[in-house]
Amino acid sequence: MPQRVRVPLRVVVGYYADAALPVYVKVAALSRRESGCEAGVAYLSGLLGLSRSTVERALTQLMRPAPDDDVAEVTSYRRTHRGGRGHTAVRRVRVAAHTEHGAWVPTRAAEALSPRQLRAYAALAYATATGHHLTLADLGQVLRNRSGKKAGQPLDPRSVRRILRALEDLGWISVDRRAGYRGRHLYTVHDEPTHPSLTADTDEGSGADLGEGSLASKEDHQTDSPNPPAAAVDIRRRREQVVAREPVENPDGPALPAAYRRPYAGPELSLAPRIWRVLEPVKPLLAGLSPYVVRKAAREIGRQLNEGADIERLRARLEFRFASTEDIRDASRWLLGAALKPPEPRPSRCGLADCDDGVMRYTDAPCKVCAELADGHPPHPAGPLPSTNPPAAAWRTP
Repeated sequence: MPQRVRVPLRVVVGYYADAALPVYVKVAALSRRESGCEAGVAYLSGLLGLSRSTVERALTQLMRPAPDDDVAEVTSYRRTHRGGRGHTAVRRVRVAAHTEHGAWVPTRAAEALSPRQLRAYAALAYATATGHHLTLADLGQVLRNRSGKKAGQPLDPRSVRRILRALEDLGWISVDRRAGYRGRHLYTVHDEPTHPSLTADTDEGSGADLGEGSLASKEDHQTDSPNPPAAAVDIRRRREQVVAREPVENPDGPALPAAYRRPYAGPELSLAPRIWRVLEPVKPLLAGLSPYVVRKAAREIGRQLNEGADIERLRARLEFRFASTEDIRDASRWLLGAALKPPEPRPSRCGLADCDDGVMRYTDAPCKVCAELADGHPPHPAGPLPSTNPPAAAWRTP
């Protein structure tokens, strides 16, 4: 059973920023220890994949009393001495009453989803637990615009639908369309993704090395004094510049020193089921690729699928190119270049723009005009031929 945290409903639907929700989930999970949450800002930033400034703003917002009810969700006790030495601050969440409404959110979702996706997930978790059938307009009231000219206004249904589609592709929710009250969708919330995640193997794991802990002096500079001291600026200017003298494209050149190598500290990479279905033939190559290359390949596959390409057709094309290539020197360049490059359209006898040598490009159905020409029948009457390109709305899920 995955670890879950009960988030008060006021944090999900209140005035808090989107980044405050994953920060609250992680602090609440770590504060279950007897000593409380002793994680620093740098450690929380690495777990959640957010910047330090974003985590600091979220903590500040959670520690201040809310303007509507004067309730603070997080308390912090600093244990740093005046000299800058000591331990990081101890943070604890407010103990909510049993009668207070809340949503159960797994801690893994805070690391795998974006702040806005996590907010939609928490709202659906509360709605399914209480038996409410939400509409896109109801979710738009929760996922409000937090900045810009439309700050405070509900999110439009198109954006809400895009967020729900991303949650469904990642495997965190399941949608039964038009199966609920008055034709509304029925949502099923999962504690874990329904498909395994794909992670590139590294020598030091997916997170940074935090064996020495989070220094309290570094956290003090970020929270207490936003302006660095003058001595630090002088040292930064006198620091020796390290310039690579070897050829950049030389594969046999010396490796980068260990002191300058930065391990991958971002969130765990997970792929949608349709992307994983296409990449399954080249699974032996994915273990040695970086998360950046895998993410870029997934975006290219998603772009082709959104334009109307068929999943099985892309998978068969990738499987054929992988089997017909004898020597792959650079797996990254081969996957992003030759493997995923769409074929050039071949000329057709009928003259239709969507016909690819007798096969329709988007539906894989045989071209009727080409079939009539092959049987000796005359083509359609003179005049502009109707477009067979299906509208974009047919590719989208409601």
